[in-house]
Amino acid sequence: MTSEEKRQQVICSCIQQQEHIAFVSKQEMDSAQQQSNDYGANVDRYDSYRTKMMRARDMYAKQLSNANASLRVLQELLRMPSPSEAVHGAIVVTDKQCFLLGIGLGKVLVPYAPKEGERQEVVYAVSAQTPVYIALKGKRVGDSVIVGGQSQSIREVF
Repeated sequence: MTSEEKRQQVICSCIQQQEHIAFVSKQEMDSAQQQSNDYGANVDRYDSYRTKMMRARDMYAKQLSNANASLRVLQELLRMPSPSEAVHGAIVVTDKQCFLLGIGLGKVLVPYAPKEGERQEVVYAVSAQTPVYIALKGKRVGDSVIVGGQSQSIREVF
């Protein structure tokens, strides 16, 4: 598998995870709205149950909005060419970990070769505000960085 194919697979796995987050957020938002509607007419101006449901709906609406924004970023990353240095959209493989520099999604399991068994690689999707992203930004193959108190050597950037 080429590095470009690996990059596409990592980003597609992130998209799948983000789509799941968006789906669950939408379901929960709709559920909170339905519970509020089913509760009946307002008893008084300070109806605590209805207020609780509306806050839950608003919280899930914000999560859905954030998930959709992250999906748009990931779609843009799919269209970008593979970079040669650690910049936004790059996959950086060190001697200890693998990172996607782009959005804060956390740990993502990427099935590189699903037909060959259960082989999955762990990739950490990190946003631009994280110390890891800041430490890696602009680095190239062969450079060393300190991540989490440990020195890591960059093996691949694609």
